[in-house]
Amino acid sequence: MFVCLSLERSSKAGRGKEPPSPTRLPLLGNLLQLDLNRPYDGLCELSKKHGSVFTVHFGPKKVVVLAGYKTVKEALVNYAEEFGDRDDITPIFHDINKGNGIILSNGECWKEMRRFALSKLRDFGMGKKAIELKIQEEVQYLIEVFEQHNGAAFDTSRPVSYAVSNIISSIIYGQRFDYADPRFKAHVARVNDIVSIMGYASMQIYNICPWLRPVLWYWRVLMNKVNQDFDEIRQFSRGLKETLNSEQCRSFIDAFLSRMISVEALGQKDSQFHEDNLVYCVDNLFAAGTDTTGATMCWALLLMAKYPLVQERVHEELDRVIGARVAAAEDSRRSLPYTDAVIHEIQRVANIVPLNIPHITSCDVTFQGYFIEKGTSVIPLLMSVLRDEEEWERPRSFYPEHFLDDKGQFVKRDAFLPFSAGRRVCLGEGLARMELFLFFTTLLQRFRFAPPAGVSEEQLDLTPAVGFTLHPSPHKLRAILRS
Repeated sequence: MFVCLSLERSSKAGRGKEPPSPTRLPLLGNLLQLDLNRPYDGLCELSKKHGSVFTVHFGPKKVVVLAGYKTVKEALVNYAEEFGDRDDITPIFHDINKGNGIILSNGECWKEMRRFALSKLRDFGMGKKAIELKIQEEVQYLIEVFEQHNGAAFDTSRPVSYAVSNIISSIIYGQRFDYADPRFKAHVARVNDIVSIMGYASMQIYNICPWLRPVLWYWRVLMNKVNQDFDEIRQFSRGLKETLNSEQCRSFIDAFLSRMISVEALGQKDSQFHEDNLVYCVDNLFAAGTDTTGATMCWALLLMAKYPLVQERVHEELDRVIGARVAAAEDSRRSLPYTDAVIHEIQRVANIVPLNIPHITSCDVTFQGYFIEKGTSVIPLLMSVLRDEEEWERPRSFYPEHFLDDKGQFVKRDAFLPFSAGRRVCLGEGLARMELFLFFTTLLQRFRFAPPAGVSEEQLDLTPAVGFTLHPSPHKLRAILRS
């Protein structure tokens, strides 16, 4: 059925014309037209001239860019099969995951691991009261850390990362960790460093010219951190295996180990349930559950300090609706429309994964009149969706009213796609939404966030740090107790 559909789509107009492309240089392609530390900005600018479907060349590598809400949504949803595979030939992705795991795999491996991971995330609480209680408990530990600073300015990013990481840790490891635990701190720091380094210009150059690997210092730094992380996961898995009881699974790792043992007992040789996939799946889940949600929460606190009038309106709504009781997930859209609108606008402005993770065409396809051949790398540019001038009234401003109607009630916006869409939509979206809402509301109930003494709101810098995902640049804030 799929093969016939694909052939029909690509054969109707024959091979057809290829997407337009800016003039490129031999060998270099369009590299000089892009800042490799922040290529998403340049790609958005190129889309204004060349349209919503165009080709760029990163050196000799051809990449088709999809820009704007309508185009990205059509490709990922209406052409989900054709654009649904992951670009697993990108050298740095292959070096890290070698086609295994969830995020960077394809074919049967991806189908099996995603299906299993989604099932176990639900079994261990995603979208249920159990995980809500864990988040409510974890935010109290975070509040204690914030209170220790007594209103003095401090770096909020580390404790926020530890708190967020403990939620996914409770699912994959079956426990939370103390913020002072050196192994836990090192694990979280490595994940953040790995994601950051993957966005460096030298890594983009490596993807274009992999033969430069021997002279790229950051490649060695990155792979050293990756291997340390894998070793840590293996050690933890061995510890859990020693006390494994298949009748009482404590965590994702327990469930995976039990399936591995079952598969081995049946003598299945081609199973996807092997130790490498265990390590890569745990790494994928831990990194995704730590880095992106942690980065979004850091943006949330920074934006509240930057826009005190918005923060005051959130405080007023929380005081009026919730008061002193603990915020619950059911409080969101129904009774806290302004707060929910602010959280959505934070995600839109934060633009955590601007380039998305590259896709690849699984077959020849004619899309919006352009022929794209099988095996072409594709970037569904999420930044262009979240800042689409046809979809957002003030795309470059922080404007919570994007998600409110004339009566002040929350409205869903179709172009709100921070978790992507289609087959590769973030499998932890439900968990991330609950975390953001409960962490944000509980912290805002307790604190007012402000710049350091002597720093004005206007001086707070919203320029993101360089990285594969976008974190705020290093900064400090004051968490001032509210009476």
